[in-house]
Amino acid sequence: MLETAEASLAVVVCDLIDLKLACTDQAKAIAQDLTRIPADHILISATHTHFGPSVEHGVNLVDGSDYAGWLPRRIADSVKMAQNRLRPARVVHASGQCTEEVHNRRYRMKDGSVVTNPGFLNPDIVGPAGPTDPEIGLLAFLDDESEPIAVLANYPLHYVGGCSGASGSADADGAAVDLSITADYFGAFDQALQRMAAREFVAVMMNGCCGDINNIDISRPQPEYPHPWYQIERVANVVAAATYKAWQGVRLGSCDDAPTLGAATRRFAFRRRAFSSSEITAARELARRSPPRNLVDQEGLHAQTVVRLSEQPPEQETMVQAFRIGEVGLVGLPGEIFVEIGLEIKRRSPLGRTLIAELANDSLGYVPTSAAFEQGSYEVVTTAASPQTAPSLVDYAIALLYEVANQQ
Repeated sequence: MLETAEASLAVVVCDLIDLKLACTDQAKAIAQDLTRIPADHILISATHTHFGPSVEHGVNLVDGSDYAGWLPRRIADSVKMAQNRLRPARVVHASGQCTEEVHNRRYRMKDGSVVTNPGFLNPDIVGPAGPTDPEIGLLAFLDDESEPIAVLANYPLHYVGGCSGASGSADADGAAVDLSITADYFGAFDQALQRMAAREFVAVMMNGCCGDINNIDISRPQPEYPHPWYQIERVANVVAAATYKAWQGVRLGSCDDAPTLGAATRRFAFRRRAFSSSEITAARELARRSPPRNLVDQEGLHAQTVVRLSEQPPEQETMVQAFRIGEVGLVGLPGEIFVEIGLEIKRRSPLGRTLIAELANDSLGYVPTSAAFEQGSYEVVTTAASPQTAPSLVDYAIALLYEVANQQ
């Protein structure tokens, strides 16, 4: 939480697979009553760990209704607890690079198709179908002795996951699925960064635009790990090391003792993909007769998606949010956002550095680029978004960044 004489902001990062607007709206309303911070000055995002509870249902289809009722008050309590612990601080920001831990998981194949996670050393792979974003953006908050109070980092990487699970099954990224509970590499990053700094402080990793990015390097043989959570710990150490290097490269003379704080929000009606009655009838029959076999069964996945979306309202309210913290912009986007979308927002941002939180305040599911819709594959056939969704989110984000950049 940040507070000046003119404004207050709060950022909450939850180790959850996703969040829904009804939940975050409720949490913000409670937090506003507790703290007097305006609800639109509170951003709540999820890390997308697959090893935790969900406000709807998790990877293992666990009923999350009881948890969803419990969660908003606890989020609000965390904001109030942060307010109770406010202390004078100076702000610095920096960017690091960690190229080796991000891979675009969509690949162009020799037959002209695009496949998500086509397997280790697949000889039919031509190359990645999209870019990556190796940037680690960070804000560090220091006390009068230049000791860390908190660090907020931002890196666009899908959860890492365990390398083996009790069930022996696998999820969309090839990671084992079981009912273990872990904050994934996001939580391990917190511990690793404090260990490297030899200090205790709040360290938070906020997930970036990584709807098509994961940690699996399929250009090499499938690795073997000494224990189930080895990869989580290894990735956390590598990313924390890059973060610490960037942080320690900042000159203390660049500290901002009184950063300008600003906030702007755009609520709008998201319209899901629409299907004809004949498409819905055919999809129901196919889904009943032949459920999806795997992630490359596009026909089966599409049928399942058509049935699911046809049972939902055609429109739902959602939101895009932007904060300003001195020279840094912070954008919250509602879904699993393709990396190209985040790169475009960073490129067009009027502020010196821009951090982007996906799965912020809400979740629309995957938000692919317009080009990805022409390519197909898992994320496209399962999305509720349309080809126009991504450009609209970019335009909203840029407009809000300009609004906060002009706030004094």
